[in-house]
Amino acid sequence: MPGVWKIYEQGGPENLVWENEPKGRVGARHVLVRHTAIGLNYLDIYQRSGTYPVELPTRLGVEAAGVVEKIGDAVTEFSVGDRVAYAGIGGAYAEYNRVLASRLVAIPDAITDEVAAASLLKGLTAAYLMLRTFEIKDGDTALIHAGAGGVGLILTQWAKYLGVRVVSTVSTIAKTRLAYDAGAEHVVVYGQEDLVANVMKFTERAGVHAVYDSVGADTFRDSIDCLRKRGTFISFGNSSGLVPPVDLQMLMAKGSLYMTRPSLVDYISDPEELKELSGELFALIEMERLTISVNQRYPLAELPQAHKDIEARKTTGSTVLLP
Repeated sequence: MPGVWKIYEQGGPENLVWENEPKGRVGARHVLVRHTAIGLNYLDIYQRSGTYPVELPTRLGVEAAGVVEKIGDAVTEFSVGDRVAYAGIGGAYAEYNRVLASRLVAIPDAITDEVAAASLLKGLTAAYLMLRTFEIKDGDTALIHAGAGGVGLILTQWAKYLGVRVVSTVSTIAKTRLAYDAGAEHVVVYGQEDLVANVMKFTERAGVHAVYDSVGADTFRDSIDCLRKRGTFISFGNSSGLVPPVDLQMLMAKGSLYMTRPSLVDYISDPEELKELSGELFALIEMERLTISVNQRYPLAELPQAHKDIEARKTTGSTVLLP
């Protein structure tokens, strides 16, 4: 019988529980996907730990690639045997998952299942952040936090493709090379170097047009101080904890700043927008404008260790779980 990872209580990796579950019936508009590769994301950590509330018990994991095994009677866009991927849907830490056909995307022939599973959620995140939330353009300057992480590497490469100058932060000296190789023009080891001073020197005291911040509490104040007048702060993660409450008067005092806290779900709930953004992502991968670095692979059975490693910042790039 197929297996799935669940939690009955939020907390540490020790709360992850492996259980066997039947495949179940496929609804009229659903597809049964046999997973071949599963993406590991910091969102999973938030849901497991309690940073984000979830209804318990719950199946964890939000991204996977695989093969269509069954289709519902009303499904016309996919056939048995098709290679597909999805992101932003619960229950991915499993051997199988039932997914609405409208939430699936076809994997191009030139892209492997591992790359699809490692890139879809992170790549869609980069896509909506740069093409929708703040439409950054040629000649702009951006600060990208966690530049050696999965999303950070994609954001940096995409920004470079768009003609954007990037300042990146990383957590260790060893990770600086990854950020530079992705296209960052200047890299700061956060906590060891003065971020604001470095950014102001790089921008000739003008500040950056946008900050893409997945770190949260630790970087918030410095991020604000790195912005130019009328710059935009985009908070899309909380790996160090939640951003503190904001005094709106501070945004005025710092130069009429903009601030937003978007969510991927609101940018891919429309099947047409999902298709458009995933098409942009896969096209750049096929053009080799984006390199997806799958730097860690774990058997699905070793999920607790994978969670420990990503929380300890031992990972770089993307990580996949293999059923």
